[in-house]
Amino acid sequence: MWTEAEVPDQSGRTAVITGANTGIGFEAARVLAARGAHVVLACRDTGRAGAAADRITAAAPGADIGIARLDLASLASVRDAAGELRSRLGRIDLLINNAGVMMPPYTLTADGFELQFGVNHLGHFALTGLLLDRLARVPGARVVTVSSNNHRTGQVNFADLQSRRRYRRMAGYGQSKLANLMFTYELQRRLAAAGAPAIAVAAHPGLTRTELPRYLSRVATACFVLVERPFAQRAAIGALGTLRAATDPAAHGGDYYGPVRWHGERGHPERISSSERSHDEGDQRRLWQESERLTGVSYGI
Repeated sequence: MWTEAEVPDQSGRTAVITGANTGIGFEAARVLAARGAHVVLACRDTGRAGAAADRITAAAPGADIGIARLDLASLASVRDAAGELRSRLGRIDLLINNAGVMMPPYTLTADGFELQFGVNHLGHFALTGLLLDRLARVPGARVVTVSSNNHRTGQVNFADLQSRRRYRRMAGYGQSKLANLMFTYELQRRLAAAGAPAIAVAAHPGLTRTELPRYLSRVATACFVLVERPFAQRAAIGALGTLRAATDPAAHGGDYYGPVRWHGERGHPERISSSERSHDEGDQRRLWQESERLTGVSYGI
């Protein structure tokens, strides 16, 4: 059983975690900081990030925590955050693409992207590309992207990526989480082809108590509270998949970690398989090309 105790010493390593002020992002930051990493909380609300940093240092005196403002719903903010991080950090050992939104009403980002696709996929795609030269050649570096079991119901609708013709909350979420895995696999293939020592890995938390359901309708929220929440696991357990993907010495590029009990919704993380659709290399390449076009970020690999 893989637990926090398995996380090796992280002294001398730098981790950047998006959305680390709460939920599984916070728990991953807490553990990595306690193991000696310099952890940067990349969050939209720097006030909440500061409060999270205080909680981490209270639990682990001497923890080395930094804060960077990052709003993944704005490519301008992504570029500003990447520029700030590049000026502060000579290298990045871990980039954990954790932040996300789930099933909001139809909303557009500052750049006109459907919010779930824009935040969960395109914002992280742009951030990773803009920071890639800080981690691609770092031995042991990893890009960890947090997906979801909902990727199994997802389908990338290339004819309507921004859901302008029809928007369904769950379908949009599934599309964005499928995109997270397709991005991971294509990034890993490109890193390997370039001979880079860095790897790309993915994880999912299972059914975990976090703030993600805040956009659910009243009926859906009531169902979640009455039916699912009693079975949901603590964020500290949900974060173990992220931590294993980030730190397990036995992890390989393209691995995917998550719980396996209760239809993959509960328990400690193991190496698992993702949907057949997520492994379609033609769609992976097409998504990559569309993501470069939409964000204006080219990886050069």
